[in-house]
Amino acid sequence: MGLGYRHWTMEDFPWDKFDLSKVDDDQVRIVRAAALVEYNADDYVRYLSNVFHDDPEFVQAAHCWGEEEKMHGLALSRWAAMVPPGYDFPASFDNFREKIKLDLQTHQSVRGSRPGELVARCMVEVGTSSYYSALADATEEPVLKEICRKIASDELRHYKLFYDHLRRYLKAENVGKFKRLKIAAGRIMETENDELAYAYYAANHADEPYDREKFNHEYMRRAYAYYRPTHINRGMAMIFKAVGLQPHSTLFKAVAGGARWYMTKRQRALARAADREAQRHAATAAA
Repeated sequence: MGLGYRHWTMEDFPWDKFDLSKVDDDQVRIVRAAALVEYNADDYVRYLSNVFHDDPEFVQAAHCWGEEEKMHGLALSRWAAMVPPGYDFPASFDNFREKIKLDLQTHQSVRGSRPGELVARCMVEVGTSSYYSALADATEEPVLKEICRKIASDELRHYKLFYDHLRRYLKAENVGKFKRLKIAAGRIMETENDELAYAYYAANHADEPYDREKFNHEYMRRAYAYYRPTHINRGMAMIFKAVGLQPHSTLFKAVAGGARWYMTKRQRALARAADREAQRHAATAAA
């Protein structure tokens, strides 16, 4: 983490400046979900410690990373609990943990190699740094804005942590650009998997039956709405760097343009789907 580095504490946030009038309900819902995912770092630390069992330098770094991730969850859950009627974080987390489980017996990366694992971890940090930057820019609630800014800064630092270890491993086990790109693309596609959908469900709708597609769409519609071109461009530059491609090249401009187009298309599709669902509910209620 660097000599003299001091991570923030819960006391560093201006909790007394919390402004309920500036709280957005959609943001509350995705913050509740994010708190569960962030706080569930222990399993990922154990998994990474298994995969890199003979690398004490990385294992120590993974433990430090995990402690900071759990702090993210605590800060987000404390903020969410300030919004009436409050947030039962322990109950939601128990529900989430019961459903979302990693293979903690394996000592092999699910990505096929240690460099592949580190590429995947870089992709996670790309996603989280972009997400919290977007949410920080969007929210008008001062405490949430400060929390998201600090978390986004952490996630950028975590990206550098995994990227530095990736470079170290590539010296001994060369994984080509195409292979890294394939791993990166695969991990990005997993963004819309059960973990986030179930986190949204456990945090907001645990009294209903679980419908993966429904809650995936509900989460993504809210989360994607805050992304702007600057967030996408920055994330694409980080992706290019991790897979060994040159950021800000002609190829980068083309791919970043495609990513912006896709995000706009996805935002609109999710919004239309939500409108159709609202119309169906209204029609059912009126019948």
